[in-house]
Amino acid sequence: MIVANVLDIMDLVVQVVRSALFWGAAVLALVAAVDWMVRTRRVNPFGPVARFFRASVDPLLAPIERRVVRAGGMPASAPWWALIAVIVGGIALLSVLAYVRDLFRDLFVATGAGPSQVARVLVAWVFVLLQVALLVRVLASWVRVSPYSRWLRWSFRLTEWLLRPLRQLIPPMGTIDVTPLVAYFVLSLVARAVQSAI
Repeated sequence: MIVANVLDIMDLVVQVVRSALFWGAAVLALVAAVDWMVRTRRVNPFGPVARFFRASVDPLLAPIERRVVRAGGMPASAPWWALIAVIVGGIALLSVLAYVRDLFRDLFVATGAGPSQVARVLVAWVFVLLQVALLVRVLASWVRVSPYSRWLRWSFRLTEWLLRPLRQLIPPMGTIDVTPLVAYFVLSLVARAVQSAI
């Protein structure tokens, strides 16, 4: 009974967050369209709408605008990049929430099936955490985030023990390091072997 209530609450949270993100993205799309029109002078730059957006919205978009300009983009495209960031972040948040809900469901089912099933679920969680850390490292290398940043340090600590020996065995293919891909598949095979042994 408690398990069903917890899962129902988690489902409700996912639905509420999904609705909030949808309506937030819709409002942000409208704001981005108006701000883009102000920035490209499709709206009178001296009118009240333009003054309001320059005073209220543009300061919020300043960090995104700096990144867009540093990457060689136009400052007028900052509202659209903000919208893309919110949509991608929302999709990632919904995926994480759904995944956490599934993890709890698996754990609740496993507790009813006995200790060996609980051990199997815990082993699966460990291997999934390692695979997520590998994925984070790969994505961080694409956007050139420092491995020493506080957001990424955990992923390097969790995966370097596996990647270092693989790098000694597998040479890079030009500028592409394939060891995270190999490590991901090795972890998948080891996880299956360990789970079948339990």
